[in-house]
Amino acid sequence: MFIEQMNTKKFNFILYLPIPLGFMFLMIVNYISSQGMDTEKVIHDLINQIGVNLAFVLLVGPLSFACLFLLFWVKVLHQQSIRSLTTSRPRVDWGRILFSFFLWAFITIVMVSLAYFANPENFHVNFQPVPFFTFLILAVLLIPLQTSFEEYFFRGYLMQGIGVVTKSRLWPFLITSVLFGVMHIANPEVGKMGYIIMVYYIGTGFFLGILTLMDEGLELALGFHAANNLIGALLITSDWSAFQTHSILKDLSEPSAGFDVILPVVIIFPILLFIFSKKYKWSGWKEKLTGQIPENNENQFNKIEENV
Repeated sequence: MFIEQMNTKKFNFILYLPIPLGFMFLMIVNYISSQGMDTEKVIHDLINQIGVNLAFVLLVGPLSFACLFLLFWVKVLHQQSIRSLTTSRPRVDWGRILFSFFLWAFITIVMVSLAYFANPENFHVNFQPVPFFTFLILAVLLIPLQTSFEEYFFRGYLMQGIGVVTKSRLWPFLITSVLFGVMHIANPEVGKMGYIIMVYYIGTGFFLGILTLMDEGLELALGFHAANNLIGALLITSDWSAFQTHSILKDLSEPSAGFDVILPVVIIFPILLFIFSKKYKWSGWKEKLTGQIPENNENQFNKIEENV
């Protein structure tokens, strides 16, 4: 029912196109630019000029602002409530967001702790109170907006729009999952580890797509994504990652793409899907992931009007 939220007579394909086309154009430009420059060196030079925290703001700020712009576009131009872009439920379920956030935050903390105690020589304790807590404030303000933009764009706006056009759940699931992974192709991690890391990025896209379609809303994906980026940025950084921060630990090891890249996709994500499916009693997997979209949904969904 989540995709059908946009399937009303108010859907305007012309107004829908500028956001995805503009974003795709920026992705292509970003990728082409990354092929002609050393992304890692560019980030280091920026940090040397303005400092870690301000560089973080400049790198994350645009996507944080883009989240607000996207919500404005949906609310004002499409006249679609933010609630309907977020969930098929009568109201946004903050309990789902928080459960997903704290579950993945806990798992992330455990995994980083195990890695540290298993090979302490690979890490440097990077904690400095003033820079860390300054970064903490910036991260709490900006990272949830940055991750929310990615979720609202890929699993919300793009998934709903493609679903309306194709009358299918499978096509938006496949397209948005792959595009989410491809969006990260210009990250410095790709240059260091090779394209094998795209398995992780695209696999994460499929995982978040399943969460959205099976749970009929973005809440679980929003919570997971925020925890992944926020807790990760606070716990650990490295000289070769996209996020270089005043984190607690700094990874000194030489990056390599091995089983640790595949592990989340083939083991951890399926376990999380099992946990979520049991807790929220998911059913009808085939229909929710590959089923068809009804022709028009206005009468069914416009019964709930919210000025969110």
